[in-house]
Amino acid sequence: MPEVTVRNLAKTFGDNSVLRDVTFTIQDGEFFTLLGASGCGKSTTLNCIAGLEQPTEGSISVGGRPFVDAGAGVFLPPEERNLGMVFQSYALWPHMTIAKNLALPLNIRKVPKDKQKTLIHEALDKVGLAELSGRYPHQLSGGQQQRVALARALVYSPTVLLLDEPLSNLDAKLREQARAWLKRLQEDLGITTVYVTHDQEEALALSDRIAVMEGGNMIQIGTPHEIYERPAAPAVAAFVGRCNFLTGKVVGQDGTRHSIRLDASGDVVRVDSERPVVVDDSVTVAIRPERLEITTTGRAPGVNKLTAEVITSSYVGSRYEYDVRLGDQIVQVLGTHGGLTGEVVLVFDPAQALLYADRVELPADQRDLLTVT
Repeated sequence: MPEVTVRNLAKTFGDNSVLRDVTFTIQDGEFFTLLGASGCGKSTTLNCIAGLEQPTEGSISVGGRPFVDAGAGVFLPPEERNLGMVFQSYALWPHMTIAKNLALPLNIRKVPKDKQKTLIHEALDKVGLAELSGRYPHQLSGGQQQRVALARALVYSPTVLLLDEPLSNLDAKLREQARAWLKRLQEDLGITTVYVTHDQEEALALSDRIAVMEGGNMIQIGTPHEIYERPAAPAVAAFVGRCNFLTGKVVGQDGTRHSIRLDASGDVVRVDSERPVVVDDSVTVAIRPERLEITTTGRAPGVNKLTAEVITSSYVGSRYEYDVRLGDQIVQVLGTHGGLTGEVVLVFDPAQALLYADRVELPADQRDLLTVT
């Protein structure tokens, strides 16, 4: 399977710029996810690869074959790209049987009827639905319809598979099962896959690499581990997983260990970071809720200890979720022990926090709770 190369992609609709200088390369056989909130440009990027949108600027090639080159006036129509696409709505024809739905792209490609039967059986067998070829879409569950849509995208052996939020119509439990099944299928087929989602857990579970998008820009590309553990920008830390943001000022340094006085409480915490900040810089300390230990006693020297007050606690099965007041800010904490009330101590290691050189706006889920008493 070929690699996909996107260079300096831009797209405008009238005066609205929805993509800005988007550049990335997807390796042969890679599962590559475009992740971001609604309106960030991820589906537009996918549609440009598919040929459903024509970029204003930039180029796209697959396996070295130019699909788009805005500067040279090259634009290959969708039907000549040999790409498989699964839409969010599945787009199955309700009046056609499953077999006839799969036959449609083969008819367009003028595949002989005798060969069609074999290809349709093989495609449905890959998704575990070979025995349902005579049924109609309304006779299938949502998960089965999603598999049919995927089989239709695979039946003509596309060079690249494009998936636009294909699991979003499934309920939570079924989506989890479909996610695991889809990952196994992609690995078995070894097909280069471009996946669009706003679901961070989905992206982390499925992807070889993730591209996080915001406002038409690509702000970080990396493995799931890199995206989660070393987010390049506060926007990535906020979108992928939950994160607390504590603004402050650098008051001391010792090599890569920085002392930060927090605006919210006046406490001084230590953070290990390679970022180039100096004393008196305004910064943001970011720490994920699961990296904070909540306890009623302090811990050994070398860790940060912050006194806070429990506002709410919730039992969610595998853990407890706490909202605690730290000075004039609400901080979210995940813990394994329940029943904590009143004054508590938040503990974290200097290496467990992230440091950003600018102050960032407090996320809504922490800002809106500031009115709680």
